[in-house]
This record gives sequence, structure tokens and C-alpha cells, in this order.
Amino acid sequence: MSLTHAGRIVEGTGGQWRVHTESGDTVVASMRGRLKQGREDDGGIHKLAVGDRVTIEEADGGSWAISAIAARGSVLARREPGGRHGERVLAANVDQVVCVFAAAHPDPHERMLDRFLVIAEANELHARVVVNKVELVGEEVVRARFKPYADAGYPVHCVSVKAKIGLDEVHEALAARASVVTGPSGVGKSSLLNAMYPGLDLRVGEVSESVNKGRHTTVGAFLHPLPDGGAIIDTPGLREVGLWGLPPENLGACFPEFRAALGLCRFADCVHVAEPGCSVQAAVGTSVTRARFESYAHLHAELVKDAAARGATGRR
Repeated sequence: MSLTHAGRIVEGTGGQWRVHTESGDTVVASMRGRLKQGREDDGGIHKLAVGDRVTIEEADGGSWAISAIAARGSVLARREPGGRHGERVLAANVDQVVCVFAAAHPDPHERMLDRFLVIAEANELHARVVVNKVELVGEEVVRARFKPYADAGYPVHCVSVKAKIGLDEVHEALAARASVVTGPSGVGKSSLLNAMYPGLDLRVGEVSESVNKGRHTTVGAFLHPLPDGGAIIDTPGLREVGLWGLPPENLGACFPEFRAALGLCRFADCVHVAEPGCSVQAAVGTSVTRARFESYAHLHAELVKDAAARGATGRR
């Protein structure tokens, strides 16, 4: 009987995949031919993704083969690049998206944060906001600036790697979860993770560069296993994930503070931008901030433009 192990995909593409096993080892394995013939519309998975939970078997000569793929609990996906039909799964079995920004140096960019949060909502993933470098401006200032996000239901963590503030709270939020960590360059993502997990030894700037600097031309991801059973997932190209192929009419539901007003507008096909009798617009200044509404309008225009371009070329 061949030796088998359970594990999850750390990275890879095509025929070779690195698998982190439950025993703590990482091995390179190929996919069995019969798995490649499976059909996703029949409930099977024939294209592996980082985060997939698999069973591997030891083959002749000490090599390893992936013999089974477990059903996915969740995915972080985008539309196939190049105008092709279908979705591309960047990471499987993701629990949450963690958006890391700085209180200052660099100043937080709320429009970028809104994009990340829409990405999470579009993929039906929980999201939380981590604001680093709070020692530069003070926690009270940070709480006030990010209050619209807390009011919308997002957990907002105020932390300082330098002053060792709030690290335990974030550590608890990451424990035993698979977290996609994203944010702009210079906010201290890798420093934050290294402070909480000294053995992780991430190169400072590694995650932010791969996500936001455009140095990676692929959409491949990398999973860093954590000692508590959780994982940090680096996903190049995250800024494009989720908005690609998201119907403009579904964008409102990706803003949690809009949801109570959706369906109450005068017109059933209201897009909540400039129509009369719009309940979302009526909520601006109370349960919806002007900045968040303007961010919605900007993203909606982007999605309408993308949908029109795809329709004109026959792409999906």
C-alpha cells in the first residue's frame, strides 16, 4: 500500500505543485492523470489552486502524486485574463482578506481600500482593516478617519510594529485562518507579520511589492503556512481581482452600508448614481458617507465601461 498524506497547495502551476503536509514537510507533487480529466461542472476540480487541500501518495522512486482534491470552502477568483470565458481561481479555502494601510508615511488611500473591500465582498469573503504606524498620529485620529469602515461592519485594528501596539489583537484575528494580506507599499505588512511570527522571516516589502508594484506578470499566489495552523497568502494582481466581470448592478451589495437601502428606490433598475428617488443617495450624510458614495460611483463607472468594452468585442 502506498504512503499517503493530507496537505495543501503552497505554490505551483502546470504539472508541479509544492504541497505542505500535515506533518510539516513540504514536497513537490504532480497531479494524477485521472484528476485532470475531471469536470468542474460535475463537482470536480481539474485545475489546482494555491490553498487547495489535497491527498498525496508516494509513487515509485520516492516521487509524489496528488491523488485527490477536497471540495473547496471558498475561493478568491478573477475572470480569465485575455478576454477568455470563465474564472481563474487565485486561492482556494480563503477565510478572509486583511487590508493593511499606514496611518501616515504613506498616507492612507481610502479609494484603494474601498477597492480591496469590494474585491473581498465580490468573492463573499470576510474582510478586516489593519492600520499600522498609529504612533505617528495617535489612535484617536486613526479611529476617527476609519470610522466609516467600522460603522459599515469591518473590524478596524490600530497597530504599531514600532511601539508594539495592537499586535496581539491582530495575531488572534489571523490565528488558524487562511488570510490574504494586501495593501500598498511601505505600510509595513511584512514587518507586521514578522513581528507576530518571528519564524516567518518575510523579506520586508515582499508581499507589498508582489501585490502592488507590478513586478509580477502572473496571477500566481504563494501560501506561507503559520505555526498555529493558519496561513498568509500572497496574491499578485489582487487589485484586479473581483472587479473583473462583476456586473455593475451587483456593486451596491458590495458596500455593506448600502444594503438597508437597496430595493427601496423609486425605480427597480436604479443604479444609485444620479436617479431621482434613490434610497442610497438619500442615505448619504447619515448611514452612508459622501466619500464612500463617491467611491461607489467611481467604481460603478469603471465597471460600466468594462462591461461595454467586453460587449463590443464579444468577450465575456
